[in-house]
Amino acid sequence: MMEAEPAPIKASGEEFMVIHGFCRRKRYKRNVQIQMINPQSLPAYDRLQSYDWNYEHAPDPVEIDVPMLPGEWDFCGLPVASPLGVPAGPLLNGRWCLYYASLGFDVVTYKTVRSRTRACYPLPNLQPVACGQLTGDETEVPAAADMTGSWAVSYGMPSKEPAIWRADVEATRKQLGAGKLLSVSVVATVQDEWTIDDLAADYAKCAKWAVESGADVVETNFSCPNVSTCDGQLFQQPADARRVAQCVRTAIGNVPYAAKIGHVPTPEAASKLLDAIGPSINALAMTNSVATQVRDGESLVFDGQRRGICGAAIRDASIQQTRLFADLIRERRLNIQLIGVGGIQSAEDVTTYLSAGAEACHIATAAMVDPYLAVRLKQELVKRSENSG
Repeated sequence: MMEAEPAPIKASGEEFMVIHGFCRRKRYKRNVQIQMINPQSLPAYDRLQSYDWNYEHAPDPVEIDVPMLPGEWDFCGLPVASPLGVPAGPLLNGRWCLYYASLGFDVVTYKTVRSRTRACYPLPNLQPVACGQLTGDETEVPAAADMTGSWAVSYGMPSKEPAIWRADVEATRKQLGAGKLLSVSVVATVQDEWTIDDLAADYAKCAKWAVESGADVVETNFSCPNVSTCDGQLFQQPADARRVAQCVRTAIGNVPYAAKIGHVPTPEAASKLLDAIGPSINALAMTNSVATQVRDGESLVFDGQRRGICGAAIRDASIQQTRLFADLIRERRLNIQLIGVGGIQSAEDVTTYLSAGAEACHIATAAMVDPYLAVRLKQELVKRSENSG
């Protein structure tokens, strides 16, 4: 097995943990010993290298003991060891998935794949920015020289050919340890003269391939602000999103299905989107990013095109959006989980998302900078549960 198994649970009786009103129950071991490891020595994504270079230089899994987070958790109805995961983006292939799974992330999302090959945008793919909390009304943000907690993302949803990613997904699923889930993000590849039915059929084809390869969960990417075609902005087009979601649901049967969406600032827009795709999905992943231009001195980066800003700068907007959708889901009595994404860096951020209505917390930007982050978060959350108990 590629990943170290958690130590056997030896506690007698049952322990309880309450995180902002969410009561979880499970037998667990209170004192978990962590194998000594230098977090600074862990390999991480190299933003100065290309997508293809990072794809080929994926690190191997590590063998460390990870704290067992108390509680009973599920993701889209499937049992999982914790609410911590990695969203679509950082995990370029199966080796990246297995690496982050070995470091305590329990839902790993395979980077968005397509029905045909697509090249990545040129460097920079990750441009650090220096800004405060974004609201979505900004016209531009300043570039930064070094990572400060947020960056602009510019990949364009690249993909290897289907034969490669399908075989890789299958091999990855077989190697994941207990309590881990593999989600696969898919997107259509728009062709000239395509109708919405053609687009939906391509989404469904990729989703079915992902399931056939062993994906536990399928995610449709309805939000990529770096792509100008309709496949990157479906969350802003409820009628088209409904058609795609219906087609994907038919293709994958009862397999759990999540939709990844972008920044939805108003209750009216959120209601229309939820009414459109709610009947077809099991979960919503938010917030992909907040899009704006990036300025470096006198010039605009990315030829002046808008790019999605991820990381700490979108935390407040994403938490607010989580609360908005949680309220709408309760009003409609829908069985839809919310996946909190955006700016999570601490245990406090995790509990804030959970209290806002999220059932899972997925981390991209901070995890790319600090692969050891899930271990740190679980250590802190275990301490909190002990202190509150």
